[in-house]
Amino acid sequence: MARAPRRIEIERVQTGVRMERRVLKVLKALAEYKNLTLGDLLEGIVLHAFDGKAPFTGETLRKIGELKGIYELDLDASASHRLREKS
Repeated sequence: MARAPRRIEIERVQTGVRMERRVLKVLKALAEYKNLTLGDLLEGIVLHAFDGKAPFTGETLRKIGELKGIYELDLDASASHRLREKS
């Protein structure tokens, strides 16, 4: 019988991060789809990125594509260093 993974006790803090509106909508919808909090989803994405690993399966990437269509998100990774706020 497999053992449950050891839980790691952490301290979370509240943050006031600003983000592009449509990106946030897709993230919130994905968190809902995965039955996660937005914070848990973001932590998972970041921890995978810090290890140089892809955070999503093919199935999840397909769902992200669907959500991007729903929320009219036309940005991709190539836009990440070119974003600026409206005046």
